[in-house]
Amino acid sequence: MSTNVNTLQNENCGNNLLKGKRGIIFGALNEKSIAWKVAEKAVAEGASITLSNAPIALRMGEINRLSEKLNAPVVAADATSVEDLTQVFEQSQQLLGGKIDFVLHSIGMSPNVRKGRKYDDLSYEFFEKTLDISALSFHKMLQVARKLDAIAEGGSIVALTYVAAQRAFTGYNDMADAKALLESITRNFGLLYGPEKGVRINTVSQSPTVTTAGSGVGGFDLFYDVADKMSPLGNASADDCANYCVTLFSDYTKMVTMQNLYHDGGFSTTGMSLAAMEQYEKSRLK
Repeated sequence: MSTNVNTLQNENCGNNLLKGKRGIIFGALNEKSIAWKVAEKAVAEGASITLSNAPIALRMGEINRLSEKLNAPVVAADATSVEDLTQVFEQSQQLLGGKIDFVLHSIGMSPNVRKGRKYDDLSYEFFEKTLDISALSFHKMLQVARKLDAIAEGGSIVALTYVAAQRAFTGYNDMADAKALLESITRNFGLLYGPEKGVRINTVSQSPTVTTAGSGVGGFDLFYDVADKMSPLGNASADDCANYCVTLFSDYTKMVTMQNLYHDGGFSTTGMSLAAMEQYEKSRLK
């Protein structure tokens, strides 16, 4: 283990929740990325990992710095390519010395959102890309891993989602449909994977989080502020999400599967908070 990794573990006072486990983290781009935080936390808790992202993201992001810091090899892959994903799982097993214990899918992008297309005026070509990148990539990932028998007994696979998969949110656009599909894929693959090897598959429905991808959604600042005022505990940060994902990768959650787990400070079950009421009252009186 490199000096950097030892230092990271000491700095974060890890509890060795993932000691000896091997993982793959998809989607780390820069320090704002939830996947970046998850990678750091997983290593701090004793895991060895590989990192993967699309070639263009590797050029635009800072993943090589994270790779060096964590002593984590990078395996470039277009997550919509079955061939590329096959290489990720095969190479990761070789590099890490065995089957994979946990996987994070933190991948999402909508060309329609980026181009400012409204939900009732979508480009269907863009829509198909949204679904492929943000949801079907997860199906491909799971199908490849299962066919290769790449996941260890009792392994854990987590994908990040958002409450817009369950409830209508102005501005979230076709990403809401992609997240709904992502959650459906989780349930259906969980039903297949569980009986075979005890592999569990879950989604984490995270608060609005200041990331490169999240900030690209129209009206993100308002999304963030409203959720923060509505949530009894406020918005969960990327660091909080990383901690939660680590518990799902650990042996302490071996009986949790096919669940959409809300990690949002209570937003998803709050009708109206006092802070939100007070903010509304101020606006109404102007």
